Amino acid sequence: MSYEQPVSTYVTVMQGCNKFCAFCIVPYRRGRERSRPVQEVAEDVAAFVARGVKEVTLLGQNIDTYGRDLPERSHLAELLEAVDAVPGVERVRFMTSHPRNMDQRLIEAVGRLPRVCEHIHVAIQSGDDGVLKRMRRGYTGTACMELVERIKTTVPGVALSTDIIVGFPGETEEQFQRTLDVLAACEFDKVHTACYSPREGTVSATWDDDIAQEVKEERLHRVEALQEPIATRRNATFLDTTVEVLIEDAQSARKDTPQWRGRTRSSKLVYLPRQAEDLRGQVVRARIIKTSPWALQAVPA
Repeated sequence: MSYEQPVSTYVTVMQGCNKFCAFCIVPYRRGRERSRPVQEVAEDVAAFVARGVKEVTLLGQNIDTYGRDLPERSHLAELLEAVDAVPGVERVRFMTSHPRNMDQRLIEAVGRLPRVCEHIHVAIQSGDDGVLKRMRRGYTGTACMELVERIKTTVPGVALSTDIIVGFPGETEEQFQRTLDVLAACEFDKVHTACYSPREGTVSATWDDDIAQEVKEERLHRVEALQEPIATRRNATFLDTTVEVLIEDAQSARKDTPQWRGRTRSSKLVYLPRQAEDLRGQVVRARIIKTSPWALQAVPA
């Protein structure tokens, strides 16, 4: 089989957003939410699979509201069911989830559908209620922690990732500390952190960007310092376990050590020794022999 087509690819299932968060340009540039019909998305996935794709990630700016604008009114759980049933697809992912719209029906679908991976990206952005209100996010830090707990209870072994903005206009040291507290309580597997910067055309761009750049960067580093031992502990639980790895390509963690690079169902990055056999696109069983905050080292099981 030719692997000119990537092993993993993205499928856009909706455009636009109805949220109008203070920092985001998407609703102004792409308009209101417009979902694609379930059957149309499933046919796209089938076409990708026919060309060699093994894993698809369904994309939407706020994917949890998928289907609400369709004449027949659908739900993301229904779309996941349809894509999960496409012959030949190995893995299904989706992003990005909004804490306000991720309901129990969707969480349970992740837990029961065999090809839907145990990995959820839910963008909390901040842990402080005051900052979240200025961001126009529509939820609280407590609601985020409760959601994370429900997900972990419903989907055993789930991996969670999130987005955090530090230095949002008006963010005090106490408010930033609240974000650290929420991150410590939730114990995400991965945290994507960015310093706030105004985007022309957004609501927050009209406000005073009153947090100094050096303060933003210091807060970003504090998030990273908090997250590294959390990721270390969570990844260490994989040591001496056997996992399924979808091999994506050949890379080297070190230039003198050719390796295969792949991911577990929970989106953990895994490196295996590269041998003569071409493993790209295959799901292989691997035993984890070394862990770090960022990746797992393995050998064939």
